[in-house]
Amino acid sequence: MSTRLFQVIEDVIKQPPIPHEPHKQSLKAWAMYCLRDRGFIVVYAQNADFAIEPKGGNKLYFKVTTNQADVDDAYNWIIWDSVTQTASLIPAQG
Repeated sequence: MSTRLFQVIEDVIKQPPIPHEPHKQSLKAWAMYCLRDRGFIVVYAQNADFAIEPKGGNKLYFKVTTNQADVDDAYNWIIWDSVTQTASLIPAQG
């Protein structure tokens, strides 16, 4: 998948249109909102938290977590670090 696309997604979560406030919204809802706000088509995914449909490409499946230990290589991950109050993206390795 395009490194450029992942860079755009990472920019979205590092400079979100709204801050993530865990007491107000889930990490999943926040991530989906941020991506939709930037024009991504965010859809339901049966085995992931959500997927995005890039124009002319295959769906990209994402999971979200606040625990680095949850991360595996099968999915793209958005991870929230509650200490630094920042999100990061780890692309799938498959």
